[in-house]
Amino acid sequence: MTIAVAISGGTDSMFALLSLKEQGHNVIALHAHFLPRSEEREQALAAMCEQLDVPFHAVDLHDEFERCVVLPFLDEYAKARTPNPCALCNARMKFGALWREAEKLGATHIATGHYAVLHEHPAYGRILSRGEDATKDQSYFLSLVSPAALARAVFPLGTWTKEAVKANLAQRGLIPPYPSESQEICFVPDDDYRAFLRSRPVALHGKGPMVTTDGERVGTHEGLWQYTEGQRKGLGIAWKAPLYVVGKDARTNTLVVGEKETLASAGCVVTDLNLLVPDEKWPSELLVRIRYRQQPLPATVTMQTGPESVRTMTVHFDTPRTPPAAGQICCVYDTEQNVLAGGIIDRAL
Repeated sequence: MTIAVAISGGTDSMFALLSLKEQGHNVIALHAHFLPRSEEREQALAAMCEQLDVPFHAVDLHDEFERCVVLPFLDEYAKARTPNPCALCNARMKFGALWREAEKLGATHIATGHYAVLHEHPAYGRILSRGEDATKDQSYFLSLVSPAALARAVFPLGTWTKEAVKANLAQRGLIPPYPSESQEICFVPDDDYRAFLRSRPVALHGKGPMVTTDGERVGTHEGLWQYTEGQRKGLGIAWKAPLYVVGKDARTNTLVVGEKETLASAGCVVTDLNLLVPDEKWPSELLVRIRYRQQPLPATVTMQTGPESVRTMTVHFDTPRTPPAAGQICCVYDTEQNVLAGGIIDRAL
């Protein structure tokens, strides 16, 4: 195999590169400028690769990244939804556009520093599973990557923990050029998505009514895009009990709030499905994850086929949960932590 290793200059990608080289694979280092090109970063990465005796290549993909990740992010907020750009980036950029560039360099596979596992399953074939490090597992963010793309993917960190990776590099005396953890959304400065959205030409919802689930108006919201389902802090209203965001009605520009007992949702409708395992092979017991920082919990999933054979799925939680946020990812697992499917939440039930 010739493996192109996507590198950012951080701990994870440096270790991925080093470990694959030491396993005897023919490796090349590939850095994508998803943001406007930084010569300083490129020089630092080139120096790191020279130290490791690995060929280095850089590609400028920031125009494609803007079109495929940033603009959809803006569009979702304009629709009062809460997008997950990292999952979209994995599907469209890291295992899409970047793989295209890797192929040009003669690569047969592409590796990243994701904490996830790929293995052969007797019933499913090649399958994506949760990483060994439960605190860093990134299978949720990879659930939109197509089976065809995963067939050429390599995840060297899948069976490692973050602390073990750091310790291994430290023992070797290797210091990555950018060792700090990357921010939550790479293209949003200082993780301030509100300031970022205000800086871009996007039509966002303005102020509107804030009402309870009974229809009583209790205040004025500052724009639906500034709130997400389940949110408690920052509502700016005094009430006899704590209030939470229960839902958003983009059509009437209304924010619906309620006390904790009104918060429970029965499930969600999921679109833009990516089936990693054909649903006829799914077991009867399923787990569903609707937020990254949440454990997969039992649910029942029903498939529907609409016009033009477009498939959606309806998820019914075994126990009511905090309302899913439209635009976020719904990831379906079996009880062995294998990823069966991913999709985008369209609405809560």
